[in-house]
Amino acid sequence: MTTIAAAPAELDVSDPPHFPALDALRAVGALAVLVTHVAFWSGDYGRHGYAGTLLSRLDVGVAIFFVLSGFLLSRPYLARAAQTLPPPSTRSYLWRRFLRITPVYVVAALLALALLDDNADLGAPTWATTLLLGNTFVDPLPPAGLTHMWSLAVEVCFYLLLPLLMLAATGRRGRGLSTARVVTVLVAMTAVTAWWHLHGADWADTWTGGAPGQWLPGYLSWFAAGIGLALVHVLATRGSATARRLLAPGRQAGACWTLAGALLLVAATPLAGPTVLVAPTTAESLTKNLLYTAIGVLLVLPALVADERSGFGRAFGHPLARRLGVVSYSLFAFHLLVLHAVMAVTGWQVFSANGPLLLLASLAGSLVLAEVGYRVLEVPAMRLKRLVPPRRAEPIVATTATSGTTER
Repeated sequence: MTTIAAAPAELDVSDPPHFPALDALRAVGALAVLVTHVAFWSGDYGRHGYAGTLLSRLDVGVAIFFVLSGFLLSRPYLARAAQTLPPPSTRSYLWRRFLRITPVYVVAALLALALLDDNADLGAPTWATTLLLGNTFVDPLPPAGLTHMWSLAVEVCFYLLLPLLMLAATGRRGRGLSTARVVTVLVAMTAVTAWWHLHGADWADTWTGGAPGQWLPGYLSWFAAGIGLALVHVLATRGSATARRLLAPGRQAGACWTLAGALLLVAATPLAGPTVLVAPTTAESLTKNLLYTAIGVLLVLPALVADERSGFGRAFGHPLARRLGVVSYSLFAFHLLVLHAVMAVTGWQVFSANGPLLLLASLAGSLVLAEVGYRVLEVPAMRLKRLVPPRRAEPIVATTATSGTTER
């Protein structure tokens, strides 16, 4: 078992690294989700053959989010373990996560529950379940306008599980960072996902009225991929030649993104299941999950080593691209409400709308609400993080450059 001991001259946690390209990558994920939802509502999934199926596979944006979460949230644990420092404060970590997601989600949920006609007959129990992000555990579908929030529920479950995963992966203070131990945890996470797609979800479906296919076990592989990237990045920072070789392909951003595009084309074949509202077989479901895992890694890897002088670095470091990333969580949260509003105003019917016009209108409205949500809800909420400080002084080991917050 290889253990990386502390090295005072390396990986100074008082000077945390920044990953500015990750801001723009979050925007890619959010826009992919918006486009695939617009394509579904307009009927473009079924009208354009293989191209329509490709539009349906833009739900890969969720995989991008989960890989990013795995990387950004686990890296502080791994970096501190590498220097035999104690892990980040759990109470401070959970408080920041609460502030990061709750205000925007609660406002989006209240607007959907109160304003959409499809939710008019929902009672107090459903309102309570929705506000607690519990729909996927008890209902086949969330309320209208919130059907995309299953992924946020998965994310929250990961937030709660992460400290335990990191305890299993890094142990207690003073033992250094064991590569073999971390890899064992990642293999176990991936194995759970494989089992869930092949057997677990069907087993859970026999005793729940919820949607087990949208529970955390089915997506642990995406988070594991992000944690794996964090491990490689920490080891590379500490001078590991092997880790640096693993990161090196990221400097060929065009090749990585081309390969990701090729895998997305494969995912649009019947190998990864049907296009619209038909449950895939267990093999198809697992194939799609693994393809999305690889795509997520290939898209995120260049952003970790982006050179601001390269074409990729300049594009993803552009202020507009990074601003879209900063507001991407609000964009994700509110875009279905905007989609409902556009359909109501235009009188278009589901599956028969004008796809390009619906996309333009939904994107414009979503960007406006995203900017408002960020300024009015996200920024004030994050100012409250000081109310629950860590029990000890500790730097944040991994941040994005613009907001200083991890993930979405």
